[in-house]
Amino acid sequence: MKRVVILGPGGAGKSTLARRLGVLVDLPVVELDRHFWNPDLQPMANEEWRKVQANLIQPARWIMDGDLGPYDVVEPRLQRADTVVMLDFARWRCMWRSVRRSRQRLDFWRWLWSWRTESRPQLLTAIAAHAGQAEIKVLRSPAAVEQWLSEIKSNQQTGSEPG
Repeated sequence: MKRVVILGPGGAGKSTLARRLGVLVDLPVVELDRHFWNPDLQPMANEEWRKVQANLIQPARWIMDGDLGPYDVVEPRLQRADTVVMLDFARWRCMWRSVRRSRQRLDFWRWLWSWRTESRPQLLTAIAAHAGQAEIKVLRSPAAVEQWLSEIKSNQQTGSEPG
């Protein structure tokens, strides 16, 4: 596990997972929101985003945390990933976490509401097309995240590869 992409709806815990996993497996974390949005929270143009990602994916080791919904171009990072984690949590959980976290724009709420029916199928198609060599983990609850992190920790202690 050297190049990890973490995807999922807003409020699923992508950034939290990225930080925890980064500490556990000693990988630098790249929070894509910080590279994508301008100070006025306007999205970056697709071609410019591809160029930015081309630079971000160059290092040999990283965790990239972010799902930019309808604005995203995921192919560059999926093609370079050896592990793809999708957090596929219940809508109510993500909405609750998002409300508690901060105010969001209307397009965020539309994306979050439709993530399971619109974004998720598109992401799964992109993963199949561009990350065929990667290990894919779909985690459907915070308990599943904890279990996976425990497995990684246990595998590190025994010297085996994470599963």
